[in-house]
Amino acid sequence: MNRYFAVAQIAAVMATLVLPVASHAGDEVVTDYVVEDSFENVHQDLSDAIVNRGYHIEHAGDVGGMLKRTGDTVGASKKVYENAGFLQFCSAVLSRGAMEADPSNIAFCPYVVFAYETPDAPGKVHVGFRRLTPRGSEQSIKAIADVNALLDDIVREAAGQ
Repeated sequence: MNRYFAVAQIAAVMATLVLPVASHAGDEVVTDYVVEDSFENVHQDLSDAIVNRGYHIEHAGDVGGMLKRTGDTVGASKKVYENAGFLQFCSAVLSRGAMEADPSNIAFCPYVVFAYETPDAPGKVHVGFRRLTPRGSEQSIKAIADVNALLDDIVREAAGQ
């Protein structure tokens, strides 16, 4: 009985130590900036910020169009976005560095940046990216930090910051 109580106490203490970290880490998963401009302009600025660095956009996704097209099929009535899209691309140099450091970093390729505008805030466009989680060796952590810095530079440029 005493052993059970001790294990329960340790578990409770560990939970109080871990939960604030997990909650805080969740706040930094997505980085986005708000721009007052048309969606079309911001999306084009995002594309230009990628292409002007010499990268090739592998895929452009129209999330807003997909949700609109499938809304009736899934029984949805709420309009989530006025416009929403994402762009996928990779950097041969940064991707190679990340994958040489840890082959499982292939999971981070391609990189994805997004832009969206909601129906209740037309003209306020969010532009951003999902941060890659630093992991593995020091070399891997640095390589992932370099990718996050690139993604932040790209979305900041598109946001005019």
